[in-house]
Amino acid sequence: MLRVLYLVHDLSDPAVNRRVKMLQAGGADVTLAGFRRGKPVTSIEGLVPIELGVTRDGRFGQRLGAVVRAATAIGSALGAVGRPDVIVARNLEMLALARRAVSIFGGAVPVVYECLDIHRLLLRSDAVGVAMRGAERFFSRDVAMLVTSSPAFVEEHLSRVLDPGVPIELVENKVLELAGPAGTETPPAPRRAGPPWRIGWFGALRCRRSLELLSAFSRSMGGEVEVILRGRPAYGEFADFDGYVASEPYFSFLGPYRNPDDLPAIYGDVHFVWAIDFFEEGQNSKWLLPNRLYEGCRHGGVPIAMRGTETGKFLEARGCGLLLSEATTDALRAMLGSMDEVGYATLKQRVTSIDPATWICGIDDCRMLVGKLRALAALRTDGAAIEAAA
Repeated sequence: MLRVLYLVHDLSDPAVNRRVKMLQAGGADVTLAGFRRGKPVTSIEGLVPIELGVTRDGRFGQRLGAVVRAATAIGSALGAVGRPDVIVARNLEMLALARRAVSIFGGAVPVVYECLDIHRLLLRSDAVGVAMRGAERFFSRDVAMLVTSSPAFVEEHLSRVLDPGVPIELVENKVLELAGPAGTETPPAPRRAGPPWRIGWFGALRCRRSLELLSAFSRSMGGEVEVILRGRPAYGEFADFDGYVASEPYFSFLGPYRNPDDLPAIYGDVHFVWAIDFFEEGQNSKWLLPNRLYEGCRHGGVPIAMRGTETGKFLEARGCGLLLSEATTDALRAMLGSMDEVGYATLKQRVTSIDPATWICGIDDCRMLVGKLRALAALRTDGAAIEAAA
């Protein structure tokens, strides 16, 4: 089996479970190491992760210190780990540790840079931004492959950082379904069409502007629209998330959920999916293709996105979803204020008529990804052998 060392910046991120499961399903033997945020993580997909330290969300200075400490101790942390065939580094800080790990394993181990967000510090125009981009260029030199989830990340940023010849693998945030070929299951029907119309905002809840916009809109509709929130709030981005939500007459926060176990139930309980994020407006939030886009469409929800964003372009190209031209209460009222069962049925049909493989990552996708990693390992091994012979 291909031996993969997977370095992650947040062991509690549900997307880490999905990627580990994807690698394992594709035929890789995975060793997982990374930082934790909050409680210790004892097991992920049957693996006991190697903890490299503790970091805090939104505290870059603290995270930088943790990376420096981990770099000095990574030799002992990985002492019992056999030499991997490939190292996959999720996020910039783990890319820095990956280069240190390569030296510990004696060199010639290909490193894959997995970049699923462009942090706002990388895009600043001041000295901090210049330094961050310089660090990214330094640590990404000689990477064997880039894995990213949106083509806009490459077009808007990564193409300026990586060498032109670095192969790029687009691995979208699709719903991982390994039970059978993609498209063999029929997405469950949503709740009964008709008011109150339910908008589901699920996943990483970090956008204050979305919260305020949905609040004003739901109040203006006087009970004809309800907002269901589920997932992990970024409490540092809100003055009082729990108090705010509790005070909203048409909001319900139902806490975290299990992915993928709960997806059919939670998306089946709403009509529309909030696929809008202003957290890093004009930058990362404009470029990403979020998990909720694929999860919602897979389970028959009608996505709401901003026109001009990568998500909006994605939906427009496929002829589905609702696109806002401006993020205002009036624009939302014009979009949903006169919604009826016939109009909703048409919107839903446009989503469910799309090839399910658009939303699903199946076993063949897993094998394809691991196959490309295996090819990188073989190429690096052959190159090292030729160099030694010379």
